[in-house]
Amino acid sequence: MQIFGPLARWLGKKVPDDLARVDDWTRRVATMVSAVLIGLVALVFATVGDGAQDLFLDLTAEYGWLPLVLTPVMFVLIALLTRKLAPEARGSGIPQVIAAGRHPDSEQTLKLVSLRAALAKMVLTVMSLFGGASVGREGPTVQLGAALMVAVHRALRVKVSAGVLIAGGAAGVAAAFNTPLAGIAFAIEELAVAYEQRVAVLVMGAVMIAGLTAQGLAGNYVYFGEIEGSLPVTSILIAAPLAGLVGGILGGLFSRLMLALRGPDGRWTSLLGQRPLVTALVCGIIVGVLGFLTAGQVSGTGYEATQALLAGEEGDLWFGPAKFVAALATSVSGIPGGIFAPSLAAGSGFGHLLTVLFPSDQAGLIVLMGMAGYFTGVVRAPLTTVIILSETTGMSGAIVPLFATALIGDWAGSTVCKERLYHALAKDFLPKGEAKAA
Repeated sequence: MQIFGPLARWLGKKVPDDLARVDDWTRRVATMVSAVLIGLVALVFATVGDGAQDLFLDLTAEYGWLPLVLTPVMFVLIALLTRKLAPEARGSGIPQVIAAGRHPDSEQTLKLVSLRAALAKMVLTVMSLFGGASVGREGPTVQLGAALMVAVHRALRVKVSAGVLIAGGAAGVAAAFNTPLAGIAFAIEELAVAYEQRVAVLVMGAVMIAGLTAQGLAGNYVYFGEIEGSLPVTSILIAAPLAGLVGGILGGLFSRLMLALRGPDGRWTSLLGQRPLVTALVCGIIVGVLGFLTAGQVSGTGYEATQALLAGEEGDLWFGPAKFVAALATSVSGIPGGIFAPSLAAGSGFGHLLTVLFPSDQAGLIVLMGMAGYFTGVVRAPLTTVIILSETTGMSGAIVPLFATALIGDWAGSTVCKERLYHALAKDFLPKGEAKAA
């Protein structure tokens, strides 16, 4: 009988250790499977979304009046479907992931990142792009990535933690922009701080696998195309503070107006929320008129116009202000869609306004710095801004001036809008008591 004492003690120690190893491997498998799925689904989403936007632009080229009719009608239809079928799919998608990450063990908040919400987000965002709304795919892909990560972990009976949501959202950014490093930076700066080594490893693994999956199928492309050249020190000393201040102030203004009109504590939120379909109609009319006047240039992501400006081509001086208004009206309407790409596009337009102060051969890099200042002013994430712009343009030589611009833009944006946009909007998805205290 004495032999059973040591045996029992050995088993008591050995079994939990073995179970822990099984749990670790199950978690790794769940992360790997989720990341591959995120890469695949993000690529499908991008292809369908780009097709919807191209169809709208083709129809607009043939029927110039179309945005005046189609855009308001689509805004109302999408707002109605969102309100009735999937209210958790409204807006960008990033605030939902932030809110769910605060209560990863709550069934109520996990509805924000359910497969139902993700599917609705995809379909409604594609509809928004077809309707000429000024939206992007990146925010919705963050919500989609988090939803897929949660679904696979639950299917394999792995505990869903905040790190799981962070990893899914970060993998979504990486797959949407083809920018693995930006996914990691976004996880640290915006979704949450990678507060422990296990979360950091989880995020990096998911981001790299999702990014490699997307690259393997779509090719190792540069999102905006590679830009070349460099700025002399004299131009940097002028352009960095100028682009940072102007872009940061305008980006902060976008956030402040958005929170005033649609934020949880906004001055006009209650009024606009009383008649959501009327709000969507008015916003749709504004975006439709702008789409008509600009021949569709401010509709959708604004990718083509941004790419042309980065290449140093001539552009219209009204593009930045018009894209600003179109993106704001779309966001205020409450229909699903991201603000990442529209903000980058608006920033390129404001950067283009600054090019008249510099030699023409520096135009593309001045536009890039304008994007850095404005985008940072909106999202208040300077590290993410710099890495996204570096990876989407292949311009690693401009990191120092981009950092200077982004840091100035972050400060300038904070003077205009004290709250960080996504975190303020996340309060809308928290339990009422906590939302008031946040």
